Amino acid sequence: MMTDFRVIADRVEIEALRGEFTDAVMMRDYDHVASLFAPEGALRMPNIPVELTGQAAIRAWGERVPAFVEFLVRTTHPGVIRLDGDLASGRSYMQELGRGRDGRSEINYAIYQDRYQRTSAGWKFTERVYEVRYRDRSPLAGAAAGMLVDRSAGDVS
Repeated sequence: MMTDFRVIADRVEIEALRGEFTDAVMMRDYDHVASLFAPEGALRMPNIPVELTGQAAIRAWGERVPAFVEFLVRTTHPGVIRLDGDLASGRSYMQELGRGRDGRSEINYAIYQDRYQRTSAGWKFTERVYEVRYRDRSPLAGAAAGMLVDRSAGDVS
């Protein structure tokens, strides 16, 4: 029931965890990606195929990604969260597009099947499984933006 403030807080914290994951991947902050997992947490991507266990393995994989991925844009859509005390499970839905350094493009729709655990540092992933449900490898018509100008601040980033 959503009238219990602890349940509401848990759901908000888990949704924030999922959002932080997407942001950290987009910003290529692989230290942060790894920190979102429990020490022996696992990231599984059977379609790639990749099986990573532990924060060090997750960080190391992420650090290699820029060598073969030119750009990646992903959007996370909320899914279900099932709470069970200090454990939880859930799903979130992904739309992703990217291009590899070898020129191959991909648009896909996927599901993350997740398991979470409450820790002294907040909710963490204990397992995240990325399941691609639809894939289109047609060449992307657009291009990655090079230099973006923040006109409000006058900065180039």
